[in-house]
Amino acid sequence: MQQAKILQRLWTLYIKECWKTGGGAYSVTSFGQKGEIRNEKNKLFIVGFITPCILALVVMYLYPVVRTVIMSFFKIESVTSSASEWSFNGLANYAKVFSSPTFQRAATNILIIWLLGGIIILSFSLLFSVIITSGIRFKKFFRAAIYLPNIISAVALATMWIQYIYNQDYGLINQILRTMGLEGKNWLGTDMKFWAMLAAFTFGAVGYYMLIFINGIEQIPSDIYEAATIDGANKVQQFGRITMPLLRGIFKTNITFWSVNCVTFYLWSKMFSPVSTEASTITPVVYLYDTVFGTVGNVQRDAGAGATIGVVMAIFIGIVYFIMNRLLKDDDLEY
Repeated sequence: MQQAKILQRLWTLYIKECWKTGGGAYSVTSFGQKGEIRNEKNKLFIVGFITPCILALVVMYLYPVVRTVIMSFFKIESVTSSASEWSFNGLANYAKVFSSPTFQRAATNILIIWLLGGIIILSFSLLFSVIITSGIRFKKFFRAAIYLPNIISAVALATMWIQYIYNQDYGLINQILRTMGLEGKNWLGTDMKFWAMLAAFTFGAVGYYMLIFINGIEQIPSDIYEAATIDGANKVQQFGRITMPLLRGIFKTNITFWSVNCVTFYLWSKMFSPVSTEASTITPVVYLYDTVFGTVGNVQRDAGAGATIGVVMAIFIGIVYFIMNRLLKDDDLEY
């Protein structure tokens, strides 16, 4: 009975379509023509939506990148100078930048931040992610508490560290040292300022990378751990043989994000050296800004050299990403 109703419904639809096409049999050709028309409309619809995105990508991303690369081979006084005022000087900007003691110090600082800070941040973020995903109680509370510094403005966070943690007179660290009978230190002095800045910066960045690790760990099927437990593997062995290999893609993502975050390191440097740029806290982005717009007591500007610094930093990111793709291959991992 049910099949008869279905056949009757199909026959009714067939008659209606035949009527729409002129009363004749609804041929395969008419179906094909309608399908082609519908596909053409879909293509036009898709093109209409994609075109603005492509134009925005070209205007806001591709054009500035190409222009910056071209500018790095010219002597340009200001970023607002017209192309007719540019003077081609080949690789002179690159030679000037790499031979500059200020850039060498800035590059050294950012390499220390990238390497040492990266080890600290990724280690703690991985540790916290493993603990939180292990089934502890109140894991939502701990996850939110660790991530909280990322919600706070970087300016407010840096101010908190400078005024309430590192202050020589009433800072928290010196108060603890005095309570223990030790002498307080000038944490914002020239010899300690860089390490104080690095510690404050790493404190606020752990939660961001922890969430990425948590997402990766939660994607691993629990069946794998159950099978490993049955086979006699303890928690440490499961972490080394299962969790770590299956997190290769997450490590690659976190290291790339961390590299980009380091390259754009500017605000923390300026907060710890607000009046003038200091060698202990200078980074390539700060040096780029000072080169393009001048500094206190030095109004000389060089937009071409500034573009060169931008290109060098972009190449650094590209090299890191290439190395991560070569070392942390996860194409052969299936779960």
